[in-house]
Amino acid sequence: MPPKLSKYTIGQIVRHRIFPFRGVIFDVDPEFANTEEWYEAIPAEVRPRKDQPFYHLLAENAQTTYVAYVSEQNLLPDDENGPIRHPMVTEMFDGIVAGRYQLKPARAN
Repeated sequence: MPPKLSKYTIGQIVRHRIFPFRGVIFDVDPEFANTEEWYEAIPAEVRPRKDQPFYHLLAENAQTTYVAYVSEQNLLPDDENGPIRHPMVTEMFDGIVAGRYQLKPARAN
């Protein structure tokens, strides 16, 4: 079976369905592509399926910024659409247009 098409796109601002953080997508894996150790560390009752897109985010919560790896089932569009304060945002993106970060031309494939 071919991988599912991703619901979200690079540059889109999203938030986590369960945990209080939001971020901007900077890469997408068509299905799970992290380590088994990482996957098994997720509590079984909230562990996502592997057969769905997973997103790399420049993420932020109230305390800090970090990089997150999140399954599609755990993401929602972000209603704030305001800037993400992660320090790497300016390295990857030019700014926000119509609620979406614009990837710098040098970063586009």
